[in-house]
Amino acid sequence: MFPPPAASFHGSVHPPPPSNDPVPVPPPHVPVLVHPVWGWSFHQEAARLRHFAEGARYVAVNVHYPGLVHHPGEDQDALTAEKRYAVLKANVDALKPLQVGIAVCDRDGKSEAWEFNLRDFRRHSDPHDANSLAYLAGRGLDVDTLANHGVDAWSLGAMLLNYSGLIGPWRDLSWVTYTGAYHVAYLLKIVTGGCPLPNDLAGFVGAVRHFLGDQVYDVAGMAADCPKLPVGLERIAAHHGFHPPWNSPRLAAAAGVRALQVFRSLEDGELRGKVSRYRGLLQGLHH
Repeated sequence: MFPPPAASFHGSVHPPPPSNDPVPVPPPHVPVLVHPVWGWSFHQEAARLRHFAEGARYVAVNVHYPGLVHHPGEDQDALTAEKRYAVLKANVDALKPLQVGIAVCDRDGKSEAWEFNLRDFRRHSDPHDANSLAYLAGRGLDVDTLANHGVDAWSLGAMLLNYSGLIGPWRDLSWVTYTGAYHVAYLLKIVTGGCPLPNDLAGFVGAVRHFLGDQVYDVAGMAADCPKLPVGLERIAAHHGFHPPWNSPRLAAAAGVRALQVFRSLEDGELRGKVSRYRGLLQGLHH
């Protein structure tokens, strides 16, 4: 197990006792508020997140990162899970995340999201895929603005691990993502202060369980078993009638919001609550 970063936030977190009461699904026409987080607003938004997370039941994560620089050299679908993990580890260990979206749904069915803009990446010196940066730029992400005004990943990791109340299996949370192997891997890298990922898949699975618990779901795999749904997270969310989030409709937090909304909709609708078979299966690793 890798060591945690030193704490820079303090205060014990007292989550509510676990509850099996159903969480209401909000109507799709109600947009979710996104809080963009920069260096100057980091501590204020960390406190806001901590307060909201006291009632959390579901959390979704999405990470924007600068593409891939290591490739398998053969068809991805032909790789074993262990080989897929080796490629993922090589990329996540080598690259710096750009933006982290965290969407939280509380026990009353209310959701909010936070978009942490990270400042560590430098386009002229850090490895990246130019096409990936161009794609993100087309969606509104300016890496130079991040470098000048963002939050460092180490501080974000310390806050999430030691202060937010979201990290740790004791919270009894369901974590949600979409095509989520890289999103979860980058989240682990961040909350461990930039440590390399575990050496093998078993170690990675153990680390996910240690930091996030055993209720981790990938919406892409769930949606694949619903043949009437379109392909792609934005299309699936639109199919269910969800409005784009407020403040930042096209970046990491919006993807986290949509993953959370679609998960809740599939769990309550097409899959009729039978989601346990998807637990721990991350698209890009296990299928």
